Amino acid sequence: MTTTIDIKIQGREYRVACAPSETEALMRAAAILDAKMGEIAAATRATGERLAIMAALNLAHELDTLRATTSRVAPSENSIDADVDAERLIGRIKAIEARLDAALAPQEQLF
Repeated sequence: MTTTIDIKIQGREYRVACAPSETEALMRAAAILDAKMGEIAAATRATGERLAIMAALNLAHELDTLRATTSRVAPSENSIDADVDAERLIGRIKAIEARLDAALAPQEQLF
């Protein structure tokens, strides 16, 4: 099942289909793209397709750098295909933090 959402990039609205579970991630991705395009537009005279290509290249470079850094920390057989599910990891970290906070809360009363 898919849903459609409206996203705005550089003042233009686009209707995009996605899985309901991916709506928030798509909105964040659109915001990142819009910010990157705004950053590049402010620094250059690029517009339209050229601006979009420049933003895509910049974001691809950032992703490649992140993947290269990640693969050095935790090597895999094929670092290009090694996807890091950052949202899932962040969720797990927050859950662990909550459990630690709950476990340590009674200890704070001792001091």
